[in-house]
Amino acid sequence: MNQTRKVVLRFPQDTADRPLVCELALRFGLVFNILRASISPHREGLMVLELFGDTGKQEMGLHFLRDKGVEIEDLSQDIRKNDNRCFHCGACVGVCPSGALYVDRQDYRVYFDENRCIACEFCVQCCPTHAMEALI
Repeated sequence: MNQTRKVVLRFPQDTADRPLVCELALRFGLVFNILRASISPHREGLMVLELFGDTGKQEMGLHFLRDKGVEIEDLSQDIRKNDNRCFHCGACVGVCPSGALYVDRQDYRVYFDENRCIACEFCVQCCPTHAMEALI
């Protein structure tokens, strides 16, 4: 069964200079979209991927990455909106490139659609009440 899955990959410094993500396409037939990346040779790296393909092949591909020392988490675990801190000022809405944060015109409240989030962390940086949190 084909599905889309967003994951956060954390590369240890000894694997950051290897083309491991390309192996997902070559070995497992997966298609990927890099949503965000910060990787340099001989340094720890971070990449947010959207994977497309067969669920079983995705699991095999992610197992392959884990065997190479890559830490993997689902994207929804990376950014969170703390509703108790949010006073719905909308500062985050203006910086969100994916539309994951939006204002409902009915009640003028800010809502967060984690399925659209690309974990760019712009919202975390601009939120005056720290309602948007990056979970590391």
